[in-house]
Amino acid sequence: MFVKTFGSAVYGVEAITITIEVNWTSQGKEYCIVGLPDSAIKESMQRVESSIKTNGLEMPRTRIVINLAPADIRKGGTAFDLPIAIGILAASEQLFLSEKFDDFIMMGELSLDGELRPIKGALPIAIQARKEGYKGFILPEANCKEAAMVNGIDVYGMRSIKEVIAFIRSGGEKIAPVKIDIQKEFHEAQVNFENDFSDVKGQENIKRALEIAASGGHNVILIGPPGAGKTMLAKRLPSILPPLSLEEALESTKIYSVAGKLPEHTTLINKRPFRNPHHTISDVALVGGGTTPQPGEISLSHNGVLFLDELPEFKRTVLEVMRQPMEERKVTISRAKMAIDFPASFMLVASMNPCPCGFYNHPEKKCSCPPGVVSKYLNRISGPLLDRIDLHVEVTPVAFHELSSQQSTEPSESIRNRVIKARAVQTERFKNKVGLYANAQMGASDLKKICQLNETSQHLLKQAMEKLNLSARAYDRIIKVSRTIADLDESESIKTEHIAEAIQYRNLDREGWGG
Repeated sequence: MFVKTFGSAVYGVEAITITIEVNWTSQGKEYCIVGLPDSAIKESMQRVESSIKTNGLEMPRTRIVINLAPADIRKGGTAFDLPIAIGILAASEQLFLSEKFDDFIMMGELSLDGELRPIKGALPIAIQARKEGYKGFILPEANCKEAAMVNGIDVYGMRSIKEVIAFIRSGGEKIAPVKIDIQKEFHEAQVNFENDFSDVKGQENIKRALEIAASGGHNVILIGPPGAGKTMLAKRLPSILPPLSLEEALESTKIYSVAGKLPEHTTLINKRPFRNPHHTISDVALVGGGTTPQPGEISLSHNGVLFLDELPEFKRTVLEVMRQPMEERKVTISRAKMAIDFPASFMLVASMNPCPCGFYNHPEKKCSCPPGVVSKYLNRISGPLLDRIDLHVEVTPVAFHELSSQQSTEPSESIRNRVIKARAVQTERFKNKVGLYANAQMGASDLKKICQLNETSQHLLKQAMEKLNLSARAYDRIIKVSRTIADLDESESIKTEHIAEAIQYRNLDREGWGG
């Protein structure tokens, strides 16, 4: 008997519906899976056979041919166990699949006793299934809330193949679909942060720089001696970023779902991601890739913050592969037969010591590094990468009287309100620009139209370019930052003081630092 069931394969952050065709004949004794399956799928027959027998059913001892169509696309993973098992039971006439189940997607990994284990990519699979008109989605209970965020498709969470069989035999009436209040899930924990700027003593100039960075989506590097508070300040940046929109939250959740990194009992990423990879990370782990392409840290930071602590300690090749994604805000992983795009719109926040000993330019301690070592240390970061960082901020140690002060400082909520207000101005400004929502993303044509400078500002910027020997890209960055400062000041035009403050945040550029 010939039977079809339906599953889905995830490529990048999108899904493709796969038809599982099962043909059972009375001649022969072997099992055969075709359609470019990987080793995990080929091994599924052992799991399927054990789970069928454990639940009191019979595994046919005749020839079974299973085709995963379309056959020219490579499939991987263990999530095809369930549709293959159901297809075998239906083809051997131990289970009747009514026409209703032609509109169902089934996915799930089977254990040897028939329990269903979690899968990756439940959210993009559900989105694609709804787009193609499927009515239901059967998957492991651990993934049901994630998939249930998609309206317009009934999601059924199952604990075992035994429950799936009972559900099919009941005609789809035995178990109610899972319902999720997506608005409630989305708005919970939007303003509750573990780290707050009210805990920071002093460092008002650094807070100001991070407020500007958050307002315009600018990249920032913090440079200063050990213990000055660089990491502490960076970890508090997400608390002043504007809340995720529902669309952004779904984008981030899709990426985490595909990577299998969605936190347990979490249905939706409702806070901006903050990723902090160790400096020993490889270029593939940072950007993404692998035999079966998976998102890397920069994609997991999409719509959030990528924090690189001790930037010069990262391998040069790792840092260089970030240059193109920082400009294009996406990563393209190319293979012989396919190219996959992963979104990578993130804010880069980096920190570093000014030299190997950490005390170059320290107001009190003397640098012990030999001549030339400071320059060599900074050369670990290429000029093109440094140019792509909008704000270079020097972090100095906090004085004792500030540390011991009992006076309360401004909380993150107050700063966040100003950031949201500035972002609202940018949203209105770029409402007719697709994919453009912050000043940091402006192109050359947008700069000419939006960021016109008066004669005094032009002269000031010319002097800074000549003195600091800045590049053309740095010129654009200064203008973008000044536009953000003007937005925070609720100014329609860029004034000279806005340009002056923006120039101040380039004083750690390669030619200007220590020179």
